[in-house]
Amino acid sequence: MSVHRIGLVVHQARSEAVSAARTVRSWCHARDVRCTDIDVWREGRPRHSSLREAEAAGRPDLVVTLGGDGTFLRGARIAAHCAAAVLGVDLGRVGFLTEAASDEVERALDAVDQDRVLIEDRMTLTLRASRPLEIPPGMEALLRYGRGPELPPPPVRESGPEDVGWGVAMDVTAVNDVVFEKLARDRQASVAVYLAGRLFAAYSADAVVVATPTGSTAYSFAAGGPVVSPHMDAVLFTPVAPHMAFNRTLVAAPDEPVAVQVLQRSGQVAVSIDGQLRGVLDPGDWVGVYRAQRRLRLVRLGPTDFYGRLRDRFRLADAPAAVADGQPPPLYRPASPVPEDLRHLRLPPPPPDQ
Repeated sequence: MSVHRIGLVVHQARSEAVSAARTVRSWCHARDVRCTDIDVWREGRPRHSSLREAEAAGRPDLVVTLGGDGTFLRGARIAAHCAAAVLGVDLGRVGFLTEAASDEVERALDAVDQDRVLIEDRMTLTLRASRPLEIPPGMEALLRYGRGPELPPPPVRESGPEDVGWGVAMDVTAVNDVVFEKLARDRQASVAVYLAGRLFAAYSADAVVVATPTGSTAYSFAAGGPVVSPHMDAVLFTPVAPHMAFNRTLVAAPDEPVAVQVLQRSGQVAVSIDGQLRGVLDPGDWVGVYRAQRRLRLVRLGPTDFYGRLRDRFRLADAPAAVADGQPPPLYRPASPVPEDLRHLRLPPPPPDQ
C-alpha cells in the first residue's frame, strides 16, 4: 500500500517512544507524507472519541503506534474507524499486538510504502445499549490512579425507526474486550447473560468479560479463559469470580450476540472497553455486544507466528519429564513441496534454502 497520510499515537512518557516518533516524522518529511499526532493526552483537556480523532487527523491510511499494547489499542480503535492499517512499534512489556522493534521503524515504513507487508484482518466488537452510556460526575477522578484523562462515553450512531426495541447503537469499536464489572467493593455485579437472545444464566460475579479472539490473551485469559487463535472469528464470554459452580468460558459463534442486563437489586456496573471506562449501568439497564462490521487491519512484516509469540511472551516451559525424553524441534516443516491437499493450511514458511 502506498502511504500518503500517517496518524501517530505516541506514549509520551517513554523517551524511546518520543525518539522513535522523531524518526517517523523525518521519514514522512523526506517523502512528502503528511504526519499528524492523534489521541494526544493534555492535562485539563478532555479526550475525544475515535471518530473525532480520525477526522481531526484527516483520516490517515496508516496509523503508527509507539508504545506497548495499551498504546496500540488506542491507535487500533482509531484506525478501525477510518479503515486504515495499523503498525505497532513495540516499546512495552508484553507486545502481543505490536509488530516492529523501535530500531526497525524506518525499515517497517519502507516495507509498508513499497507494499512488501501482509495485512492481517481481525474481528472487532461493537455494542447497543438500552440507553446512551454515561459516566457519573466525579467518577473519572476516582478511577484515574495517576493516568491520563479518560475517554468520553461512546457517541450514538444514527438509527432508523425500525430500531425501536433494539437499543441505542453505539459508535464504538472494541479490539480486545468489553468488560462489565462491579463498581463497589461490597456490591457484586448481578447480571443476566443472554446468548443469541436466549437467557443462558444469571451471574453474581466480580465481572463478566466479552472478548474477541485477539483479546483472548488479555483479561479473559487472566480470568481463566482459553487462548483462541486470532485468525478466527468468535465471541468469548468469561465470568470473573462468579458465585456459582459453572465458571467456564463459553465460545460463541461470531453471529451470536452476548447481552448483559443488570438485575434489579444489583450494585452499579461499570462498562469498560479495551480497559477504558466508558459508562456506568444502573439496575434494569442492558448492553448487547456483537461482532462489528469494522475490521482491524494489522500490518505484519512477515507471516504471523502467533503460537511462537505465545510461547515466548508467557515464557512457557516444557515439562521436565518430556525434556528428559528428548528435545523437540521448534518447527515442523518438511523441505519438500507442500502436497495439494495441505496447501490451504496455515503453515510455517519454508527453510531459507528451499
